[in-house]
Amino acid sequence: MDTIKQLPGEWRQWILDNLALGCSHASMVEAMARRDFDREFAAHCVRLLSAGEPVAVVAEDAAMSAARPAYVDEPPRIRYQGSVIHADGREVRLRLRLAQPVLAVLDGLLSAGECEELIRQSRIKLSRSTIVDPHSGREEVIGERSSEGAFFRVDENEFLAGLDRRIAAVMNWPVENGEGMQILRYGIGGEYQPHFDYFAPSDPGSQVHLAQGGQRVSTLVMYLNDVPAGGETVFPELQLAVVPRQGSAVYFEYCNSLSQVDRRTLHGGLPVQSGEKWIATKWMRQRRYG
Repeated sequence: MDTIKQLPGEWRQWILDNLALGCSHASMVEAMARRDFDREFAAHCVRLLSAGEPVAVVAEDAAMSAARPAYVDEPPRIRYQGSVIHADGREVRLRLRLAQPVLAVLDGLLSAGECEELIRQSRIKLSRSTIVDPHSGREEVIGERSSEGAFFRVDENEFLAGLDRRIAAVMNWPVENGEGMQILRYGIGGEYQPHFDYFAPSDPGSQVHLAQGGQRVSTLVMYLNDVPAGGETVFPELQLAVVPRQGSAVYFEYCNSLSQVDRRTLHGGLPVQSGEKWIATKWMRQRRYG
């Protein structure tokens, strides 16, 4: 039996989750290298786990995991009236919901015309998508996120101001606590490997972002078009895949009143197999953003 003594348990699970989702070995090695793993060591870990070989977890990491306080589930922020959310004059229908973690799939959040207008306004702004570097806090382009994106300020124009009010009503959180809307376009093969939307408190780079309104508390991912094949939003811990449908959305919460973050909300975007995928994302913060 080959043993990797230095691999933390959380990274072992991360590799297994990504293998189950069909992510390439090269992309996983690249992601680990960016978190200061030796490339040869990372490649060795991925090869062993993909072959079903056992991998030992470092004892210190297991102790840290056991000592981490369990996430305290609280009543959801999002509010339903039966199967409907009344949001700034629009009825948004509830298609699926989970209590722990709080997650909901919604239909009819946006009209077809609104989806098309968001895409139209985004095309002239598109640039390669970035992530927040966990060490520096700077935004950087990486291979694991193969999309183009555009950002809009809150209330940037009359059309967006109306959507911001509706979205805040759906998420049941103040408009001023929201970050500006992000629009993403994924072409064939475009994907986003499993990740968390919150800022990891232990990462030095997170402090820059936490100072601008506190932790992110919830996410709303809105689908602007139907995707012929692929592009599902997946939650590996929940064994859940949400199929993109124009005007629908998936909502989830991951930060409670104790500022704990919920690791069950690990999520990613599967590769687009046909056509393209357009989404709009809204993140809410604990306090006024900016």
